[in-house]
Amino acid sequence: MSSDAITLLKRDHQEVKKLFREFKKREGEDRSDLAIQIIGELTAHTYIENEVMYPAVRELVPDLDDDILESYEEHHVVDILMSEILALEPSDERWAAKMTVLMELVEHHVTEEEDEWFPVVRENLSRTQLSEIGAQMQELRASAPRRPERARSSQSAGSSGRGRK
Repeated sequence: MSSDAITLLKRDHQEVKKLFREFKKREGEDRSDLAIQIIGELTAHTYIENEVMYPAVRELVPDLDDDILESYEEHHVVDILMSEILALEPSDERWAAKMTVLMELVEHHVTEEEDEWFPVVRENLSRTQLSEIGAQMQELRASAPRRPERARSSQSAGSSGRGRK
């Protein structure tokens, strides 16, 4: 398995998109188990991005600082939405609507990352740097939280207090 940071993140993106397709396909059925799986995957993914990838990119590719700050905020909104989904029963009339909004937000976020700033990161970082970042991400994934309320305190601490460069 490649430890290139971008390759790892794109693999996560593909896995989440696959789960989204399955969620949409199962409309009218009980999808609560799938929602829990989606939230677990997204929480772990955003955690490793916030803790490893984003700080590294901010340091090594300062031209992407605004993009990274926007990504932190998108993750924050996704965490809030996931917490709200977990607090609802799947029978609640707003549950499926919140899941739809979650999927739309994540799909928008993935498109921005993959189309706009991943190419800039790949252009500016060496294979060695991307592999080192990827290795750190893989190491952290083993202990990454699977629920947004467990990830939030660490993510906030990791990104707070950072001033503009």
